[in-house]
Amino acid sequence: MVVPGSRGEVALFVTCLVNLMRPSIAFSALKLIEAAGYVAVVPEAQTCCGQPGYNSGDTAAARALARKFIAEFERFPYVVAPSGSCAGTVRTHYPDMFADEPAWRARAEALAAKTFELTQFLVDVAGVAEVPGDFNGSVTYHDSCSGLRELGVKQQPRALLDRMPGVKRIEMRECEECCGFGGLFAVKYPDISGAIVQRKCEAIRGTGAYAVALGDLGCMMNIEGRLRRNGDELTQVIHIAELLAGDVGGQG
Repeated sequence: MVVPGSRGEVALFVTCLVNLMRPSIAFSALKLIEAAGYVAVVPEAQTCCGQPGYNSGDTAAARALARKFIAEFERFPYVVAPSGSCAGTVRTHYPDMFADEPAWRARAEALAAKTFELTQFLVDVAGVAEVPGDFNGSVTYHDSCSGLRELGVKQQPRALLDRMPGVKRIEMRECEECCGFGGLFAVKYPDISGAIVQRKCEAIRGTGAYAVALGDLGCMMNIEGRLRRNGDELTQVIHIAELLAGDVGGQG
């Protein structure tokens, strides 16, 4: 339902990891969508987008979940996810999943065209000039692989951080390099994943920033876990949605 004075409805895809591990990210995303003037809707029957099955070669399971996702979300003008990897699955891979089914491919393409990662939506679609958060402190930003390479999410989160007066943004070296998570990659190749995330954590620490912000919870868990195992209890690892929404504290 479109509320008078609003800019229309936006469906929030919460994602599996956020739902199970850090629901607060979804609430922050809702706050940001509503602050941008939209009516945020969370379809209650939503589950997985099918990314794990697709990445592991279980095409049948991935297509079944993709059909469910399309049926639940295609009626909305926009679909937003606080995750570059999930949004990337819908935008980049859904049409390919149905290459041999023209009717479903058409529906997948239509949905892909209106599906966005959170900061991509806020900047490129909503044209947000300010955010609710008042975070105070130095922040470095980690570019997640899917958001960067599949969706082109690079400047959007930085633009939003730069509009926060209390944020001092510091670029880390090799900010576009993988953190080593890669979903199932971290499970299948733990030693390689561990070496990659160690390198990422050294880059983060090298900035001297109070916090590292990022747009995917998988990357967030991987980086935070390594930092803590390294004995770093000070560097904060924050999802960009929570930082922009003002749902985390800064440096005193």
